[in-house]
Amino acid sequence: MAFNLAAFSYIIALIADAFLIFLAIFHVIAFDELKTDYKNPIEQCRSLNPLVLPEYILHIAFNILFLFSGEFFSLCLNIPLIAYHINRYLHRPSYMSELGLYDATTIMNADVLGKCQREGWIKLSFYLLSFFYYLYGMIYSLISA
Repeated sequence: MAFNLAAFSYIIALIADAFLIFLAIFHVIAFDELKTDYKNPIEQCRSLNPLVLPEYILHIAFNILFLFSGEFFSLCLNIPLIAYHINRYLHRPSYMSELGLYDATTIMNADVLGKCQREGWIKLSFYLLSFFYYLYGMIYSLISA
């Protein structure tokens, strides 16, 4: 059993993915609270917007490790979500002056809220599946080296 860059990148990906799972769960709960009128949209957007860029940066960071360690299959699995994140952030509302994606004036529209909820559930399932794949990749890279 040897410790190499691939094993290190999978360990970092596991830790980062655990944080991403937490953030996805937080987003799902936050949008459910909005749907049931438990919280107002201004407070919710104020708590969600600061988490958008750290999520994106964390996701890109461990994928750069995959690139440097030669784990191209793992990188290819993540490229669609990275591209979606970049596209989503570049096409955010142009009138927003702060960082983030969510605008308190439009978040309560049924179609926007439904889209945000669906996005949260899809990202949560992706991060959960990725977690188990990274666990497998870490064990495989430790055993095969």
